[in-house]
Amino acid sequence: MATVLFSDLLVPGWAESKIGLNDVTGTYGDRYAFSLPCHKSDPEMFFSEDREIIERAKRACGPCPVRAACLKGALSRQEPCGVWGGELFQEGRVIQERRGVGRPRLVTIS
Repeated sequence: MATVLFSDLLVPGWAESKIGLNDVTGTYGDRYAFSLPCHKSDPEMFFSEDREIIERAKRACGPCPVRAACLKGALSRQEPCGVWGGELFQEGRVIQERRGVGRPRLVTIS
């Protein structure tokens, strides 16, 4: 799991290639001020383990005016988990779906 330590932030140049959250979700004056889906929704929705809730979070990102910037920022920060820019992240990479809890099945059920 990729995490950021405070000591990493003190390394000169570390954050220069990263796109911070404020760069993406700033207030945007009166145009977007807190009208972004992630600002209006329950934040837990974007970090859920439940597949249905994850899909709801992805759909909420659909009409977002900063979706592309959000995704680019999350990729630059290698977000460890959550839905960012309409995509699900795990360990800094985009994944299609989260594996369920428990042991994987030996046989795929159709």
